[in-house]
Amino acid sequence: MLETSARLLRLLSLLQARGDWTGAELAERLEVGLRTVRRDVERLRELGYPVDATPGAAGGYRLGVGAALPPLLLDDEEAVAVAIGLRTAATGSVAGLEESSVRALAKLQQVLPARLRHRVSAFEAATVALTGPVRGGSGVAADLLAVIAGACRDHRRLRLRYPGREGVTVRTVEPHRLAHTPRRWYLLAWDVDRADWRTFRVDRIEGPLGPPGARFTPRTPPQEDVAAYVSQAISSAPYRYRARILFHAPLEAVAPRTSPAAGRLERLGAGACVLHTGSNSLEELALYVAVKGFAFEVLDPPDLLPVLRALSARLLAAAGSGAGGEVLGLLAVHDERVQDDHVDRDDGQ
Repeated sequence: MLETSARLLRLLSLLQARGDWTGAELAERLEVGLRTVRRDVERLRELGYPVDATPGAAGGYRLGVGAALPPLLLDDEEAVAVAIGLRTAATGSVAGLEESSVRALAKLQQVLPARLRHRVSAFEAATVALTGPVRGGSGVAADLLAVIAGACRDHRRLRLRYPGREGVTVRTVEPHRLAHTPRRWYLLAWDVDRADWRTFRVDRIEGPLGPPGARFTPRTPPQEDVAAYVSQAISSAPYRYRARILFHAPLEAVAPRTSPAAGRLERLGAGACVLHTGSNSLEELALYVAVKGFAFEVLDPPDLLPVLRALSARLLAAAGSGAGGEVLGLLAVHDERVQDDHVDRDDGQ
């Protein structure tokens, strides 16, 4: 039985390595007869692998395209290449692939032999990026992301060293989900000691204290839409002033000018949306919404209205003196700083 299983894996590896094989070629490689090759092909089909066969003297076998992706067998070179590619994508160099890359990397690292891990590490140590991270962002080690993703998948506790207002503390958490913005990675987890949900910035985690621990029974997340919850947690909840701004523009138009870490957008019909955001300064809130380029109304807080009036008066005075363009340019730069401030603070409190 073991011999048959090993032969099936060898046959699958051959079919994945090359497009077409004759029956005779496969029989020679496997050191079996043609009848055994046909039986093994049928076993692969029963396992869900779509093996196509062409009859006749010039016929043969090839791995076809199925409805679902079957397990793949990778040789050493292919495994190293995939691991390096996933690490690169996981750290944000390919937009839109970060989260799926982390999940795939966690699966691959679980079975990657030590000798191949050393080769991947050597590649990383000898390589530097010509372009730095997104301005305002911080690098996150792919290994750390893979460990956290694996703990989320397997429902295992983690002990983390994490800096906060009280200094660096050890936090025991039940990890639920990783989320990311163009600048940051965040972990949504149940904090065991605080008995509440917390959002942690992954680049501030100083590393797990040991391997993943005991299994836990997953809790119901604080909100069905995890992305919306994390966005709310990192954009407005910790601030002195929480704002709701009604933009008279489609959400699709406002979204490119609003970082998920700076605020959460809520659709309000086809031509309007509401921005939920926050700040410790009403002046910064006024600047942040004023330079978006869309007509808007302040729903909350009412204290923001006189600040906007004062800002409007200063802008009109500056424009009247011929300095309007310069002032607007400075505002745009300040708006970027405000967005940075929205994502540069302690989380997980």
